[in-house]
Amino acid sequence: MSTAPQSLKYVSFLAILLFLCAVLSAQTSGAGSISGRVLFPNGHWVNESVRISLETSRGVRSNIYTDNQGQFTFRGLAPGIYQVIVEPGNSQFEASSARIEVFPGAPALLNVVLKEKTSAESMRGGDIVSASELDKEIPSKARKEFERASAATKEGKTEEAIAHLRKATALYPAYLMAHNDLGAQLLEQGKLDDAEVELRKAIALDAKAFNPNLNLGIVLVQQQNFSEAADTLRKAVALEGNSPSARLYLGQALAALSDLPGAEQELKTAHDLGGPVYAVALFRLGELYLNMGDRQRALKAFQRYLSEAPDAPNAPEAKKLIGTLK
Repeated sequence: MSTAPQSLKYVSFLAILLFLCAVLSAQTSGAGSISGRVLFPNGHWVNESVRISLETSRGVRSNIYTDNQGQFTFRGLAPGIYQVIVEPGNSQFEASSARIEVFPGAPALLNVVLKEKTSAESMRGGDIVSASELDKEIPSKARKEFERASAATKEGKTEEAIAHLRKATALYPAYLMAHNDLGAQLLEQGKLDDAEVELRKAIALDAKAFNPNLNLGIVLVQQQNFSEAADTLRKAVALEGNSPSARLYLGQALAALSDLPGAEQELKTAHDLGGPVYAVALFRLGELYLNMGDRQRALKAFQRYLSEAPDAPNAPEAKKLIGTLK
């Protein structure tokens, strides 16, 4: 999901050190955080796993991964200077880092815009971004429509974004990124059949493109086509094993297919990779353990879910289940 490679060797950082004054609860008093989002050069957020590492002056290192909207958060940080290291999972983009200061009780916000390598090697490698996604043949008018769609998406104008993406794919039917983004937008609107059509077009252009496989897997889970969903999400995991989203939805598909050990492994991995951002994996684990008749582990999973996501949509249901399990 990028424009043609340019002679750029470093990652630029926008809105670095934008600090918001906030009063945290007593449990997190004095602690700070770093929250950010990783963006493609066209301004659209990265909808694949990118590893973000955090280092202190003592070399202590913590690793997390972006979610499917390019977001990441490090919580409970002591005041001080930190090094944020962005490590793209393919050879198209440069790894880079930035220093950022964390103040007591205030979140530090950081937006990261990826920039591309220019070497021939960068065009060959990568498990996530394939040759089709780097298509140099994209007409300028189609690319412009794609950029307009990205801008509309950033402003929350979904219908406008969809209209621009439809124009982009009409101008250039082989526009893999536009088909993928159009599918993702339609998925967000709940138009599953339309989303499926666009994502299958993207995969037909390149079966090894990670994003369309992940998004199609999500569509198939929501359509309750669990068998094909599992097959598709296994392909996504094979392309990018560190994607918590792919692991989460694969776990849900396997659970629906009564592959309980496989589902348990995938859900655990999703949470291990994604942390509290993927607390929903704990809720799904709780449901899984209930189906397995393991009340004790179900109770622990629901309790941990509430501790990480007390205001999540499933929180009331988790509380009721905890009440019945105690």
